[in-house]
Amino acid sequence: MSQITTHVLDTTRGRPAPGVPVALSRQASSGWETLGTGTTDSDGRIADLLDADLALTAGCYRMHFDTRHYFDSLGESCFYPEVDIVFLIDAGGAHYHIPLLLAAYGYSTYRGS
Repeated sequence: MSQITTHVLDTTRGRPAPGVPVALSRQASSGWETLGTGTTDSDGRIADLLDADLALTAGCYRMHFDTRHYFDSLGESCFYPEVDIVFLIDAGGAHYHIPLLLAAYGYSTYRGS
């Protein structure tokens, strides 16, 4: 399993959100460096966002969700066309789960397990 995983849930429909493009980046002195990209599957997850054996260094990371793409696929408008979750990790090699609870006019997140 990747050191960083995500799960996107559509709270309006009460089910996973498939088809959400996601990019994971690390902050560097020159800006954000993309480490991995993917699209959520039918369960709202991405199985291979990063290589399972990749150990991330301590630092500031960003998970970018293209929510407009998801809502466009449903024929709906949304207020937040993109969601960026910026978070810090330490060098301990822990697993970080970054869920996104999504609705057309709001979202929330937390550090999952």
